[in-house]
Amino acid sequence: MATFVLVHAAWFGGWCWRRLAPRLRAAGHDVLTPTLTGLGERAHLLDHGIDLLTHVEDVVNVLVYEDLDRVVLVGSSSAGMVITGVADRVPERVAELAYVDAFVPEDGQSLFDLIGPEHRAAMEELVATEGDGWLLPRFAPPPWEEILPRLWEITDPAELAWLVPRLRATPVGHFTRALRLGDPAARAPTRSYVRCVRFPHAGLDRFAERARESADWRHRTLDCSHIPHVTCPRELAAVLLELVPSDRAGVPAGR
Repeated sequence: MATFVLVHAAWFGGWCWRRLAPRLRAAGHDVLTPTLTGLGERAHLLDHGIDLLTHVEDVVNVLVYEDLDRVVLVGSSSAGMVITGVADRVPERVAELAYVDAFVPEDGQSLFDLIGPEHRAAMEELVATEGDGWLLPRFAPPPWEEILPRLWEITDPAELAWLVPRLRATPVGHFTRALRLGDPAARAPTRSYVRCVRFPHAGLDRFAERARESADWRHRTLDCSHIPHVTCPRELAAVLLELVPSDRAGVPAGR
């Protein structure tokens, strides 16, 4: 049995894994789906001071207080920043890092450093005009009802009715705060990159290519859009189950 800790991206919450998590549990594994501060059911905690380090601490505390060891830590999209920070903080508790169409930072980088100047400028404009200077309501000028069908291939009215009301503006500190990372040798021993090829993104392509060419990474592709845990959970579950370490992953610490 392994323990999967699934970390959602900006705007989402732990609720977004509800189609994926049962498939991992059905295969005999434990699954935790924490919600980052200020989002999802924790939206009532939204505050100016929340940033990327807050969200790293959210997940670190789950691992520590749940007494988890050697987890499979999965991050979607911007949560690649979060899981990188978590593995740097508590490397002894992480067996596998799985980046699902996610950003992979180096020391000193923020998410805004990775998304490119054009996307960054559009996001900063949204923060200034619609987010009171500290919230990012979405990642592009169109409303979610236009973004989800066009970029994420979600067209079912029932799915849109489920997703759109649950998406929340995210503190811009999630995007602007840089990660300070320690010794790379102390990080999780295994890393994997899962690229969703139906979502065009030059930056994500670079991360995937780097993983493909590195002996230190495993690389997989999915014929899916950017949020496969919603659009193709069966296929994503199959890939994640391949990544389960064979040596007691996810058992409580100290056993």
